[in-house]
Amino acid sequence: MGSVDFVVNGARHVFDGDGNTSLLEVLRDTLGLKGSRLGCGANQCGACFVLVDGAVAASCDTPLWAVHNKSVTTVEGLGRPGSPHPLQAAFIAEQAAQCGYCTSGILIAAAGLLARCPKPNEDDIRSALGRNLCRCGSHNRVIRAVLRASGQAV
Repeated sequence: MGSVDFVVNGARHVFDGDGNTSLLEVLRDTLGLKGSRLGCGANQCGACFVLVDGAVAASCDTPLWAVHNKSVTTVEGLGRPGSPHPLQAAFIAEQAAQCGYCTSGILIAAAGLLARCPKPNEDDIRSALGRNLCRCGSHNRVIRAVLRASGQAV
């Protein structure tokens, strides 16, 4: 494949390199979007999650050619410092992040959930975040934050 044409956080990009380059590498090294992180490199931990046309995807093992003519949303595309996404505000209010390494992937997975299920219950949230590994033990606060972002009492 020649160039890869795709949209990231609302901005169109054209990549003329190797289409087999991982989406994560292009996001971090070419576009300077450092929010998505390399954890396991094998789609097993969720640290690199992004939304591709609204669906959660592991950017570490997604070749760039797979996002040709698609829209990618990273954690940087969820909100802005002065206007955080409801999930970002809820994570702050619930103190749902510890070290922060996994947080961007969890926020993306939760945003994908809320887009398809605006009022999830705790089981829905646990299922949607089941692929996200967090070693800091903030799981209960994360659940509360997602419930808060969905407008449900915590």
